[in-house]
Amino acid sequence: MRIGIIGSMQSTEKTYEIYDELKKQNHDSYLTDLAEPFIGRTDEEKERIKIYQKNNLGVIKKFWNFMQDRNAVLVVNLTRKEIENYIGSDTFLEAGFACILNQKIFLYDLVPEIDLYKTEIVAVQSIILNEDLIKIK
Repeated sequence: MRIGIIGSMQSTEKTYEIYDELKKQNHDSYLTDLAEPFIGRTDEEKERIKIYQKNNLGVIKKFWNFMQDRNAVLVVNLTRKEIENYIGSDTFLEAGFACILNQKIFLYDLVPEIDLYKTEIVAVQSIILNEDLIKIK
């Protein structure tokens, strides 16, 4: 399966671990080239990089192009800002792109308890993995 991996840039290191695991399972997994500068950075540095990318690199359009030849996305939704299974606004938008493109949407963990969009995450029939990547089919 051709899987685009998405999630908060604050979780880049874990995202790369998941990327490596999917490769071992013979999935054709991808990360956007925008993720690499976040490796090994502090949360503050990551925030500055993220703001720079959003303001100067056309991140939303780049991601739309990145998704065009994928079968699915894997949302890496880890705890952030004391919110379990956090899905940020950019990731939510990217999951919406996947829905429009008729791609499967896998959630690494449970649907977050965020009233603003919990209904929408459920409505797009996200497949919850409970951190078990073997469930990706």
